[in-house]
Amino acid sequence: MFTKKLEIACFNLQSALIAQENGADRVELCAEINLGGTTPSIEIIQQAKAHLSIDVYVMIRPRGGNFVYSNEEFQQMKSEIEARKELAVNGFVYGILNEDNSVNIEKNSELVNLAKPIPCTFHRAFDEVDNYKTALEDVILCGFSTMLTSGTFPNVMEGKEVLKELVLQANDRITIMPGGGLRSTNISEFDELVNANFYHSSAITDGSETANPAEVAQLKKNISNR
Repeated sequence: MFTKKLEIACFNLQSALIAQENGADRVELCAEINLGGTTPSIEIIQQAKAHLSIDVYVMIRPRGGNFVYSNEEFQQMKSEIEARKELAVNGFVYGILNEDNSVNIEKNSELVNLAKPIPCTFHRAFDEVDNYKTALEDVILCGFSTMLTSGTFPNVMEGKEVLKELVLQANDRITIMPGGGLRSTNISEFDELVNANFYHSSAITDGSETANPAEVAQLKKNISNR
């Protein structure tokens, strides 16, 4: 039987260790939770790789705010990918939009090719797009292996009908990974409707920057028992 998987967004090493110890399949390593996640330092990636046996995906995002980047910011993203490739990370997470909030096919494709053979996730920049059906095809065209999204709504429960559509449209050409407001209290109901194969949560329940061990374990249990 196929085992559904769980990724935990981690903003410090402690969260990454908690994620691994409580059954997560992968961590998404980020800095600056207050900005929604930016590129983590070389040092924390080295620490994570030294202590973790599960996959470590790394956010590549030069700043908070929107996902339309200047040429200088794009060059920074390229440099960050090149430097972090040498650390044997397991994946990269980023997303670039055009001024009209459509997917920037040229720049995203360039980063996917730069990252090869390391797989890439298109992150919640997707939730800013106007036409999600067209945008999904564009993300697939760029060569991403996974797409993290709340279904273009502020959270997955509001976006669940769109997420269900995206999973069907993707048809295993890309992994649709719902994330954004996903908790152990709603993941079973959500999974029953959407039926994704990979889920994403910070598992933070107390307003801190660190995952709750019990929440990670319960999230994993609730998708494993489906």
